[in-house]
Formats: sequence, structure tokens, C-alpha cells
Amino acid sequence: MKKNPSRYHPALVGLHWLLALLIMLAMGMGTFVLKEIPNASPEKLGALQGHMIVGFAIGALMMARLIVRLRTSHPQVASTGSNALDLLGKGAHAGLYLLVFAMAASGAATALQAGLPQMIFAGSAGSLPDSFAIYTPRVVHGWIAKLLMALVALHVVGVVYHQFGLKDRLLSRMLFGQR
Repeated sequence: MKKNPSRYHPALVGLHWLLALLIMLAMGMGTFVLKEIPNASPEKLGALQGHMIVGFAIGALMMARLIVRLRTSHPQVASTGSNALDLLGKGAHAGLYLLVFAMAASGAATALQAGLPQMIFAGSAGSLPDSFAIYTPRVVHGWIAKLLMALVALHVVGVVYHQFGLKDRLLSRMLFGQR
């Protein structure tokens, strides 16, 4: 195993892009679909089921990603030439992990408090509350979603700055190819 390969491990690359897609899907589902369906609507349980499945997958894949990241070698840190920006980049990456795990945990806590696994996956009778805002984890879930969206935007800005401003080919490190 190379000490400092030019690219990330293929499993890490695959997990990165799969998680990026799933996270965007889950945030889009939560923001534009679930939010718009009244809890009294029969469609709500199906939408919640999809959101919960994607959320569970994100949590599991994120754990796998963390394990792969800790067990594989990766390229040297891509410096911007600015200590402050480099520190911001390091903090943003740690924040992405933290917020994604917090989203999964707060979503799971909300589902458990509301009895959703039994209603959605076991077919037990029950009704949804008028609003999930009665559950503290749901309120936290909403705030984390906003923070995560902002951090994802900052991450993309950082990538664009590296790729086109610094022209350091940062994106090539997160693509498949010879390490």
C-alpha cells in the first residue's frame, strides 16, 4: 500500500459519490416531499418509508465510509496556501461526518418516538401526530438539515476553488483510477 497515493481508495471513492447522491435525495425528500404532504394523508406513510430507508442506508454507508477512511491510505492534504482556509477545509470535512451521523441519529430517534417502524414496516395500526415538531429529535433533525445543506454548499465551493481557482486537479483524487 502506497504511503501517499495520488487518489483515494476505490471503496472510499464509490462511497463518497453514492453518499453524496443519497444525502441529496434524502434532503430533497425531506424538504420538498415530506414537508408538503399532510400527516393525515395516506401518502405520508409511503413517503416516510422511503425517507427512512434512505436515511438508514446513509447511516450504514457512512459508518462503512469512516471505517474505510481510517483503514486506507489517502493522498496528502491538498493545501490552499492559506492556513485559515486549510483549517476551514479540515473542519468542514469533520463537520460533514458529524452532521451526517447526527442526521441519521435524530431521524432514527424521531421515528422511534413516533412509532414509525411499527406503523410502516410491521403494519400496526396507529396514526401520525398532527406534526412531528412535538418530538425534540425532529426539531433537531430540521436544524441539522439546514446546517448540513450549508456545509455541503461550502464543500462544493471549496472543491470549485481548488479545481478552477488553484487548478490543482483536486477532483481527480476522488475519481476512480490508478492510485
